[in-house]
Amino acid sequence: MYTVLIVDDESDILDLVEHSLSKAGFDVIGCLNTSTVKQILDEEPIDLIIMDRNLPGIEGSAFVTHLREDGYIQPVIYLSAKDSNEDILKEFEQGGDDYITKPFNLELLIARAKVVIKRSKKETEVLTFRDINYHTASKKLYVEKEEVTLTQLEHALLLEFLRNPDILLDRQTLLEHVWENADHTRTKTVNVAIKRLKEKIDPKGKKAYIRSVRGEGYILG
Repeated sequence: MYTVLIVDDESDILDLVEHSLSKAGFDVIGCLNTSTVKQILDEEPIDLIIMDRNLPGIEGSAFVTHLREDGYIQPVIYLSAKDSNEDILKEFEQGGDDYITKPFNLELLIARAKVVIKRSKKETEVLTFRDINYHTASKKLYVEKEEVTLTQLEHALLLEFLRNPDILLDRQTLLEHVWENADHTRTKTVNVAIKRLKEKIDPKGKKAYIRSVRGEGYILG
């Protein structure tokens, strides 16, 4: 379940959006001003911020600019009555991920919230195992904070292990999930590919990230 933080100084709009998002399956936190936003971001796993532009004491996009400068990277959807191209482009330049004009359709807001969160998760997904960090969007692998270069096949093979840690994967399963022509590839090919992958992520052979289980397959654990 995703958590959305809504910041809007109009209590009726805040209540309406809170209610609609809750019915759609979101966890929702509402704020009438920005005074507690940073505290909430520090304490709660916020997946999306829905930010009104016209807030008491500060303009919404200016506040988001401060958030970005302080290292907060949660995606933001702006709500605003301003609908000129100039205003919309300005908000994207100031850290916005989407822009919805008032009055708005609640079903549209919910749909766009799901899209923005999904896109954000895909861009930022990092799979971690011990001191291995794999960035799925960029396909960059770091072992002990050092970047390691892999072939396309090695990327796919490592990804299969990282998404199934502590699970025994037999050679046939790996063939079917990693190799495009599984029907024409021998299981011995899996052994060779894993040997090369292990040499790249553990060149000294001391970490034993991927272990062989004789007669069964391999396990990341």
